[in-house]
Amino acid sequence: MLDWTDRHCRYFHRLLTRHALLYTEMVTTGALIHGDVARHLRYNAEEHSLALQLGGSEPADLAHCARLGEQWGYDEINLNCGCPSERVQRGAFGACLMAEPLLVADCVKAMLDVLQIPVTVKHRIGIDRCEDYGFVRDFVGAVSQAGCRVFIVHARNAWLKGLSPKENRDIPPLRYESVYRLKTDFPDLTIVVNGGITRTEQVAGHLAHVDGVMLGRAAYHQPWWLSEWDEAFYGAESGTLTRESVEQQMVDYMAREAAAYGTPWPNVARHMLGLRHGLPGARHWRQVWSDHRFKTLPAHEVMALAHAKVS
Repeated sequence: MLDWTDRHCRYFHRLLTRHALLYTEMVTTGALIHGDVARHLRYNAEEHSLALQLGGSEPADLAHCARLGEQWGYDEINLNCGCPSERVQRGAFGACLMAEPLLVADCVKAMLDVLQIPVTVKHRIGIDRCEDYGFVRDFVGAVSQAGCRVFIVHARNAWLKGLSPKENRDIPPLRYESVYRLKTDFPDLTIVVNGGITRTEQVAGHLAHVDGVMLGRAAYHQPWWLSEWDEAFYGAESGTLTRESVEQQMVDYMAREAAAYGTPWPNVARHMLGLRHGLPGARHWRQVWSDHRFKTLPAHEVMALAHAKVS
């Protein structure tokens, strides 16, 4: 979810669900060690509960960056062992780390040694075309010995050569049964399934076998779906949330961001373009919010123009 789940996106998603755990986009250890820490770690207090996802493979560097995350107030540190992009592979982290479970275990232990918050791992069920369940079982077994108790499992292999990151989200077949089997073999661990899940009934079906479900692109493109989750999965009463009230809160947020940081409102608005997905006039509403000709107007004026297109 690089360039997707930034702090503006997460603020938007928190308006829709009070209880779901939110994750940052992956931040590399190099970016934190050599770059602008505040730019990468700044978030809105409303986003909690919030996990910082790190990319890296050097235990000492990960420990340093994990400690920064805890100091900034994150609730969890997540190590990415699932990203298949070649750029990430060149940095020797992401999905290629699954071939080195003892290194991942060392990374997890190094972080846990300096933290009071949990360290979790996100990974695939395999790499390349090997579909041997024993591969992911042994990976989880080794890493859990280092103290990791939560594994977020994308139910596809990562093909490290020959497929783009986008193709890696669609072409390797989904094998949910391997994720279910992990829960059977490691009943004391928290196993969360990810990949290809687009409907509430699918979420409920998976929860009969594992402890949690991670949603990514489906939730991003159809964000109103998030508004169902608190009642469906957390036992919370449904509130009086409307798409219009969420849009108004986002416009207020855009104004605060512009005043505090000089953030152009299109940087924020791009994340809410799916808010009216499936409704009459959604395309016209979306076109107004993404029209570069309006970028110099105040956000509340753009909202008025967008509503004029759907009324």
